[in-house]
Amino acid sequence: MSWSRHVPRASWGPGLGRVFQPADERTSFLIHWSWPLKRERPLGPPRAFIRHHGSSADSGPPSGRHGQWFRGTSAAEAIQRHRRNLAEWFSRLPREERQFGPTFALDTVHVDPVIRESTPDELLRPLAELALEHQPPPARLPTLALSQLFDPDACGRRVQTVVLYGTVGTGKSTLVRKMVLDWCYGRLPAFELLIPFSCEDLSSLGPAPASLCHLVAQRYTPLKEILPLMAAAGSRLLFVLHGLEHLNLNFQLAGTGLCSDPEEPKAPAAIMVNLLRKYMLPKASILVTTRPSAIGRIPSKYVGRYGEICGFSDTNLQKLYFQIRLNQPDCGHGAGDAGVSTTPAQRDNLVQMLSRNLEGHHQIAAACFLPSYCWLVCATLHFLHAPTPAGQTLTSIYTSFLRLNFSGEMLESTDSSKLSLMAYAARTMGKLAYEGVSSRKTYFSEEDVRGCLEAGIKTEEEFQLVHVFRRDALRFFLAPCIEPGHPDTFVFTVPAMQEYLAALYIVLGLHKTTLQRVGKEVAELVGRVGEDVSLVLGIMAKLLPLRALPLLFNLLKVVPRVFGRVVGKSREAVARAMVLEMFREEDYYNDDVLDQMGASILGVEGPRRHPDEPPEDEVFELFPIFMGGLLSAHNRAVLAQLGCPIKNLDAMENAQAIKKKLGKLGRQVLPPSELLDHLFFHYEFQNQRFSAEVLSSLRQLNLAGVRMTPLKCTVVASVLGSGRHALDEVNLASCQLDPAGLRTFMPVFLRARKLGLQLNSLGPEACRDLRDLLLHDKCQITTLRLSNNPLTAAGVAFLVEGLAGNTSLTHLSLLHTGLGDEGLELLAARLNCNRQLQELNVAYNGAGDAAALALAKAAREHPSLELLHLYFNELSPEGRQVLRDLGGTAEGGARVVVSLTEGTAVSEYWSVILSEVQRNLKSWDQGRVRRHLELLLRDLDDNQGATLNPLRKAQLLRVKGEVRALLEQLGGSES
Repeated sequence: MSWSRHVPRASWGPGLGRVFQPADERTSFLIHWSWPLKRERPLGPPRAFIRHHGSSADSGPPSGRHGQWFRGTSAAEAIQRHRRNLAEWFSRLPREERQFGPTFALDTVHVDPVIRESTPDELLRPLAELALEHQPPPARLPTLALSQLFDPDACGRRVQTVVLYGTVGTGKSTLVRKMVLDWCYGRLPAFELLIPFSCEDLSSLGPAPASLCHLVAQRYTPLKEILPLMAAAGSRLLFVLHGLEHLNLNFQLAGTGLCSDPEEPKAPAAIMVNLLRKYMLPKASILVTTRPSAIGRIPSKYVGRYGEICGFSDTNLQKLYFQIRLNQPDCGHGAGDAGVSTTPAQRDNLVQMLSRNLEGHHQIAAACFLPSYCWLVCATLHFLHAPTPAGQTLTSIYTSFLRLNFSGEMLESTDSSKLSLMAYAARTMGKLAYEGVSSRKTYFSEEDVRGCLEAGIKTEEEFQLVHVFRRDALRFFLAPCIEPGHPDTFVFTVPAMQEYLAALYIVLGLHKTTLQRVGKEVAELVGRVGEDVSLVLGIMAKLLPLRALPLLFNLLKVVPRVFGRVVGKSREAVARAMVLEMFREEDYYNDDVLDQMGASILGVEGPRRHPDEPPEDEVFELFPIFMGGLLSAHNRAVLAQLGCPIKNLDAMENAQAIKKKLGKLGRQVLPPSELLDHLFFHYEFQNQRFSAEVLSSLRQLNLAGVRMTPLKCTVVASVLGSGRHALDEVNLASCQLDPAGLRTFMPVFLRARKLGLQLNSLGPEACRDLRDLLLHDKCQITTLRLSNNPLTAAGVAFLVEGLAGNTSLTHLSLLHTGLGDEGLELLAARLNCNRQLQELNVAYNGAGDAAALALAKAAREHPSLELLHLYFNELSPEGRQVLRDLGGTAEGGARVVVSLTEGTAVSEYWSVILSEVQRNLKSWDQGRVRRHLELLLRDLDDNQGATLNPLRKAQLLRVKGEVRALLEQLGGSES
């Protein structure tokens, strides 16, 4: 259900060269790479995957002479300080990157996206051809490496100005960052001095005049003393202007006068215009990055080379990127502090599965064409499989992903409304996404897309905004569908993004009915004139005997209240639709949403559905989960930074409406996978009080058969671990639990009365944790089922310690746990230390006569034990007879069940024995089971011949029929 990566922006504030600020959580560059500090250039091709040892953060930039223009010692030292400052600043890791492990910093090498050389004629193509272009670059146009950007052009002319452009998410910021770090570490010898500017930073200065020297000195203090040498540096001076779309440039002489003096104060935009005109510092080299819509702000006569950043159009680049990201060691913070960590083998397996899916499933490869979505793929896989940082949710990953790509981005800097790009995307793409969810479709025609983009356009300014969005950001959200059977259609770049945007569209209140829109306009009109009209009507009512005026006066007060009720009803309708989507019966037997997401990224083993087969109904189970996640305080704060604020009052009213509907529909018994989805919704919401109230009626936690990964254990433990009411039963049978999962579940286990852990491959190490659970002073477990786990005698040694100190346990099942003689002897020796146990099941454990007899004698002497199961052990006929006789030697004591019969009668526990066999028929060793069933059948035959009671004969015949049926299922016959 999702894939991705990201590329942020540069935000270089003033004072960069003076004082190093603490690591900013909103550092604009997401991808951080490791470069050696040696002066040698790296070996291999430009996009080679290279691993360096050591940390470049501990070394200094290359020393030595810096060329003929900066020969002086003071100038060389100033540039050295400048290199160190830039390297320190551009090496900062944002919070979103620190999740990939402590070594993910300067020790990892960058994978360059493809840069295709472009021409001015190509930039003038019709918009329709540019909207969703995703094909690899044509063979006739060469690709460029960073080191080739300023090479002479085809005519041999020197290139001084290079413009790199690309849509949102293609990697512009990462390339700039890489170039700066390359220069810092001496791998761009063509340039003696590099000065980067963030156009977003410059635009914040407004029209306030400042000279070029002042702008440089203000941001890079070490360069103050060499500013007079800039003019003499010529082409060995490189200016990097990142994010040109933030600046409004006017190249007309009437708008921006000529200026050649770097010390003359001008507006920042005017200084950049004269730099690009080559009127100021005419020999300096300039690298510009911009979105496609702003390319035309620089006349082509001032540009020596255009380069289009094409992302990862080669699948091999995608694979290299994933190999770098996913092979980072974990940070070591496990789920619930359980010490969970992925092994190198597990990480390699993830990379291999993802690579196979990239090769066979072309839609995910089309999504990973954008480096941004490669980041989202890695972040999602890291969330699903690696230790989860506290408080991290799937919704927060998607929200952070959008912040890293859209934070501070205006749709059009020349537009007076200053509408944020993300707000515009939420309004347009959110509308398309919600219409798709409502009509249960994921494929959209060009008419569908155009209808959402152009709905309500009335002015030329609005049409211009659509034009900018189509060129700059539409490819970020939509991709052409390349699956067979859906020609000329588009899909959201990752499936989960459709559900996220649909949820965002709802929680922002952008979905309004006609009644709501008309009602709001009327209410606002009445609100504006209501006070004045009320005052006039009050005066008229006193002067004139008009009885209708007070009625009209009251009606004016009623209108806003009626509109408020309409809005409230709308919230309830949205909440009801969300809850119905969460509890759709058609989705009851799907995998849980976390497994669905993993399968969509890593692929599903086995044959794919044939294109001619009828399509399956689309599933949108993430849509309600994202709605809950977007209402959490953390995500609302991040969305506010993106220009998409959700008011606290609106969030509270939406939460109340959801809680009301969940309280009604959430009491029904859900299948295990749907129950986990319900709990995942609460995990995403991150509101313990809300979850405690909604889940207060939950008494049975049945997750049998759900593969419990560390993340799922964290989800369940964080949602239910803090509750106060007891859980009647917790069923985690066949969940692939491990000891780490048991430790994560410990808060939930302390609330349980019945605990089922069958079929989980739990070994002796898990018994250590179970011992601690039984000895906990808050333990209230009465029934513990551990059947079909390889506990062995070593595990039982821990369990008997727990039994000795436990005061709540009454029923313990150790059926088929590999105890053997040693395990039963341990139980026999320590059984008298427990005083509450009422039933003990140690059937099918391979124990012999002596061990079984010792345990039976201890059970007979136990003050509370009532029933001991010993059937299907390796008992001889004599041993079984001794155990039967033991049960009848004295009054009281535990009953011992060793067979289907008691004397010549059928045992009252025969159905219990056969139901256990039926339930485990496929998982147990079929040869041993057949042998035991044949012994039981022989025993039934003997007893049938020994009795003359017709009622007993009938009962024996009935049980024999059940045994024969089981043997037939095994493919055997009664001997």
